[in-house]
Amino acid sequence: MVEAAAAFLAAIGRTTLNFFAVAGRLTTFAGRSIAASVRPPFYPRLIAAQMVQIGYFSLPVVGLTALFTGMVLALQIFLGSARFNAESAVASIVVIGITRELGPVIAGLMVAGRVGAAIAAEIGTMRVTEQIDALETLSTDPFRYLVAPRLLAAAVTLPVLVLIGDLVGVFGAYLVGVYKLGFSPATYIQNTMDFLETIDVVSGLVKASVFGFLIALMGCYHGYYSRGGAQGVGAATTLAVVSASILLLSADYVMTELFFVQ
Repeated sequence: MVEAAAAFLAAIGRTTLNFFAVAGRLTTFAGRSIAASVRPPFYPRLIAAQMVQIGYFSLPVVGLTALFTGMVLALQIFLGSARFNAESAVASIVVIGITRELGPVIAGLMVAGRVGAAIAAEIGTMRVTEQIDALETLSTDPFRYLVAPRLLAAAVTLPVLVLIGDLVGVFGAYLVGVYKLGFSPATYIQNTMDFLETIDVVSGLVKASVFGFLIALMGCYHGYYSRGGAQGVGAATTLAVVSASILLLSADYVMTELFFVQ
C-alpha cells in the first residue's frame, strides 16, 4: 500500500514537473520570437512570401467555410426563432454571430489545420536534417530568419482573411434569407446594418490577429523542437494543430469576456 501511494505521488510529481518544464520552454520560445519580430534586422522578402503562403492560399478554404457557415447559421436561427415568432431577428443575430465569433474562430481553425501543420512540418524537417544548425553555424539567428517572418505574416494576414470571411458569411446568410426564407432584400440589409456596430467587427479582427500569432507560434515551436526523423516531424505537425486549436478557443473566451463582459 505504501509503495503504491509513493508511486502514485511520484507520477503526479513527474507530470507536474514536465508541465512546468514545457510551459517554461514555451514561454522562453515565445519571448525570443517576439523579440526577434520587433527588432531589426528584418527579412521583408521572407515576410511577403509567408503572407502569400498563409493569406492568399488560405482564401479558398476560408471563403467556402464562411459561405456555408453563414448559410447554415441563417437557416438554423430562422428555424429556432420561428418558435417564438421572432423571425425578423435572423439578420441581426447572423451578422453579430459571424463578426464577433464564428468568423474569427472558423477562419482560425481552418488556418490552424492548413498553415500550422505546414509550418511545423517545414521547420521540423529543417531541424531533423540539421539545416537549423547550419543557419546557426553561419551566424544567422533562426528566430529572426524562420520564426519572426511567420509570426508577423500570420498576425497581419489572418485579420484580412477574417474580414473577407465575414463578408462572405453574411452574403451567404443573405442568399438563404432572401431566396430560401422569403425575406425582403432591402429589409434584410437594413436589419443587418442597423444592428452591426463597430466593436463587433473590431473585436473579431483583434481576435484574428491574436489567433494568427498563436497558430504560427505553435507551428514554429513544435517544429523547432521536433526530434526523431520523419516520425518526430509527423508528431510535431499533429501537436501543432491540436495545441493551436486549443489555445485559439481558450483565447477566444478570454477576449470575448474582455470585450463584452463588463
